[in-house]
Amino acid sequence: MRNESVAGAFYPNSCSEIEEYFKLFNATLDDQIENSDELYNLKPRAIVVPHAGYIYSGFTANIAYRILKNSNPKRAIVIGLSHRVYIDGISGTKEDFFQTPCGGIEIDLDYLEKLSQKFDIKNIKEAYEQEHSTEVQMPFVKHYMPNAKVIELVYGDIKYEIVAKIIEYVLQDSENVVIISTDLSHFYDLKKANILDNICLEAITNLDIQRFEQGCEACGAIGIKAMLATAKKMNLKSILLDYRTSADTSKDEDRVVGYMSGLFVAT
Repeated sequence: MRNESVAGAFYPNSCSEIEEYFKLFNATLDDQIENSDELYNLKPRAIVVPHAGYIYSGFTANIAYRILKNSNPKRAIVIGLSHRVYIDGISGTKEDFFQTPCGGIEIDLDYLEKLSQKFDIKNIKEAYEQEHSTEVQMPFVKHYMPNAKVIELVYGDIKYEIVAKIIEYVLQDSENVVIISTDLSHFYDLKKANILDNICLEAITNLDIQRFEQGCEACGAIGIKAMLATAKKMNLKSILLDYRTSADTSKDEDRVVGYMSGLFVAT
């Protein structure tokens, strides 16, 4: 069992409280939607979502998951960076289930074994047992895609081109979706954060890795660049959904963190 490590901190440790978050997020979103039926009926192949506490970035992530559910995937591959320990390469979680406050999600061990053999994916327990970048995504997966199995991949010191090969292989199966976890700039004042984050947003919109490398400070840079490279190769279109900072919640504009969400869809 892959147990929760940040339940009660980044997100509630009570299923009913998590469901209340989702209910509030969607009620707020419904009030904002105007002439967006086409967008909310898309079937994404992949999403990019933040991984802060739900109070800060949950609304931003929720928009992407609400649309991703339309894809009705058999399998969700969740890719995030290692925050706490150094990893040489990339690690997959070889446990039977990923526990959430709303119940377990089956980890597809057969599929993970196939990926591990093809791409030298390791099994490093300390890489995933306290990793929040992937964990905070799981209650969303459980809520919006209750029939999907998951793969948790946590990367460290690795070239984005290698991660891109994994994503491309995964997306060749139409029943798979990919979830890339990242926040944007950290701890600048709001004006500086907006400048840096806009570089990220421009790069993602245009699938432009060169622009990304001109100042985007996303903590999950490897995952984003891998996704951009894959999208360009597979002729996927990116659609930005939401951008905000921690200041929207905290009202502290001196040290903010940036968050965004987006989709990748077939053209």
